[in-house]
Amino acid sequence: MTHLSFRRAFTLLTLATILFVPVGCRTEQDVTKQDAAQRKPPPAPEPAEAPPLEKKPAGRVVEVGSAPEGIVADPETGLVAVALRNPNELALVDGESGETIRKIKLPESARHLDLAAPGGPVLVPAEGSDSLVQVGLPDGEVTSETPVGDFPHAVAAAPSGRIFVVNEMASTASIVEDGREIEKIETALKPGGVAVTDSGLVGVVGVRGLTLEVFEADTLESLGRTDAGEGPTHVKAGPKNRFYVTDTRGDAVLIYEAGPKPEQIGRVSLPGSPYGIDINPRRNQLWVTLTAEQRVVQLALQGRTLREIARYPTVRQPNTVAVDPATGRVFVTGKTDGQLQILEPR
Repeated sequence: MTHLSFRRAFTLLTLATILFVPVGCRTEQDVTKQDAAQRKPPPAPEPAEAPPLEKKPAGRVVEVGSAPEGIVADPETGLVAVALRNPNELALVDGESGETIRKIKLPESARHLDLAAPGGPVLVPAEGSDSLVQVGLPDGEVTSETPVGDFPHAVAAAPSGRIFVVNEMASTASIVEDGREIEKIETALKPGGVAVTDSGLVGVVGVRGLTLEVFEADTLESLGRTDAGEGPTHVKAGPKNRFYVTDTRGDAVLIYEAGPKPEQIGRVSLPGSPYGIDINPRRNQLWVTLTAEQRVVQLALQGRTLREIARYPTVRQPNTVAVDPATGRVFVTGKTDGQLQILEPR
């Protein structure tokens, strides 16, 4: 080999070595960053953006106010409480006539409501003010306003009277008694839904943690966490210590037994971005909104599964649904057009 050829060969070999080394070698820092990115939880699921209506909504439709979303129906007074925004108010609607009886000013808007017990008060987690507001029925008097955690998103009351408020941004739950916060517990990442069974088991859905965690309402002891699908949003408690979770990203309703530790016992496919959910324990029925299809689905509770009964076209952007167990009436909010839909299901 000539001297020139040897220099060319050496140069090519050196260049190949330089190019090869970065490809085959990663620092520990690079590996850690990549692993952390892979472990990062997905964003919290949101309701599908509803297209313009193609079918006339079933039942009756009344105007209720700007951007209605949170809703609960009281079986004792027959009133339906609806949370509005811009301005932030709570509308009290006669469930039979659809007439708005009065509107109560709120410190901030709320996306989910519940009742402390039949007859009220209405529990209002006012997100931006980090407070739980309680509104009496039927007069609409604000009976208390309790500071809780960062961005209270949903609320549920135990049979004992304890109130559980999940704070989405803090990943905590506030326990409220007699109008004051007595305890705060940690939850899975970004709790978005909470429900309590008749026996006092509390189910909390972590919308970014992708889990359902169950607590004892009295002791606050955790009975454990279990997977909750691809993108859970809301939860309702049913008979026999069961929880029903809308897996919005996974297009399904998940069914769990709560004790002695939470266990998924069923999954019912429900394409169309299931989101809003409520239960009628007297008729053993579950109601779920499909925001992508602008439908509300009526389902029968059947052991470890659900049987579909009927589907109804809804108002636009049906993010929430509420059932009055005394009458069987179903109420769906239409966030886009400021409407409330009243159904008399068969």
